[in-house]
Amino acid sequence: MLHDGKARFRFKKLLLRMAVAVLGCTPAILATSCHKEAPPRQQAPEVEVVPVLQQDIPTVHEWVGTADGLVNATIRAQVTGYLVRQSYNEGDLVRKGQVLFEIDPRPFKAALDQAEGSLAQMEALYQNARANLSRVKFLASQNALSKKDLDDAVASASSTKAQVLSARAAVENARLNLGFTKITSLISGMAGIARAQVGDLVGPTVQGGELTTVSTINPIKIYYTINEQAYINFMRSFSSESAGLSAAKKLRIELILGDGTPYPDPGKFFAIDRQVDVRTGTLRVAALFPNPTNLLRPGQFVRVRVLLGTRKGALLVPQRSVMELQGSYQLAIVGGDNKVEIRAVQPGERVGALWEITSGLKPGERVVAEGLQKVKQGALVQPRPFDPGRTAPADNSAPAGPTAPAGKTASAGNSASAGTGKTAPTPGNAQPPGAGR
Repeated sequence: MLHDGKARFRFKKLLLRMAVAVLGCTPAILATSCHKEAPPRQQAPEVEVVPVLQQDIPTVHEWVGTADGLVNATIRAQVTGYLVRQSYNEGDLVRKGQVLFEIDPRPFKAALDQAEGSLAQMEALYQNARANLSRVKFLASQNALSKKDLDDAVASASSTKAQVLSARAAVENARLNLGFTKITSLISGMAGIARAQVGDLVGPTVQGGELTTVSTINPIKIYYTINEQAYINFMRSFSSESAGLSAAKKLRIELILGDGTPYPDPGKFFAIDRQVDVRTGTLRVAALFPNPTNLLRPGQFVRVRVLLGTRKGALLVPQRSVMELQGSYQLAIVGGDNKVEIRAVQPGERVGALWEITSGLKPGERVVAEGLQKVKQGALVQPRPFDPGRTAPADNSAPAGPTAPAGKTASAGNSASAGTGKTAPTPGNAQPPGAGR
């Protein structure tokens, strides 16, 4: 009994100690379990911005052109015969009157001899008829011959005279045909590759009778087409057509060759076609360019740049800053509070790596040039100056937006403004033309 009491006492004492220990740890446990750390504050994304550039820019229209000779003379045979000689080097410059081909002259020489023989015969008959007429006139004056005999003599003389004239024409025709056996160039210029060879039968009625072409290429003519709207915009600023054409002749016209290099010599306006092509709504224009080294050849494709004037105070942004969304264009503007505004703008013409903005932008504003995929309307960003020399890592998660056709001007009606039919990204994730470079 005493033993059980002691055991019970020790057990209660142990429970008391455990309760005290538990009660002593509870505040620390509660303090630990109730204290929660605040989540880390999300950092604003870094973007690179560039201030809007305001400067004077040239108003330039650009079109695709084709070179052609100032004069293109197609060389054909005027008589039928066999070629016996080619007297020029293909691709060389030839002079006016230079012999290019020769046709076998023997049949034509024989025809000339025959015609000259007929002429001599007719002239002899005419001389005889004239002498007979003189005798008949004398006898008729003495009433030795009748009036009918006189009339017959006059008619015979007139007939033989007509035969002489006809024979002389036949001789001249035969002489011309003999001369046509030597085919000459009618102009000075560059001769093309021969389309007939020695031994071929050539002539005006032979199919494929073209022998070669000679072109005057200094100066050379450049044809290009402008749309109707560009023509109207230019001509409506003048009081008359003659004043507009006079101003057009003073325009500076430049060429860009197929390899992208500029042609060294400027050209000048030459002529404009009389009508608009009803199929394309364009007008054909011709310009003349000096070509002393024969660098330009007929059929060559070039780009024609026409400087129409200078636009004062144009607003320019990098082309990479412009986002296209379903045929419209937007810029991400960073305000003074570093918040982003997605704003619709109207682009104009491109100037190198820059793009003119004609409406929706103010001088001095900052536009996002790098990091467009990070921004959205009202987002807070950390702007820093744009470094064009540093290539940003490509974002492969979002496809690049379609790029508008380059080299077309807004005033010419060719600015990049047509929709592509593709689904564009949302403004917050829209990609600029050429993104991911």
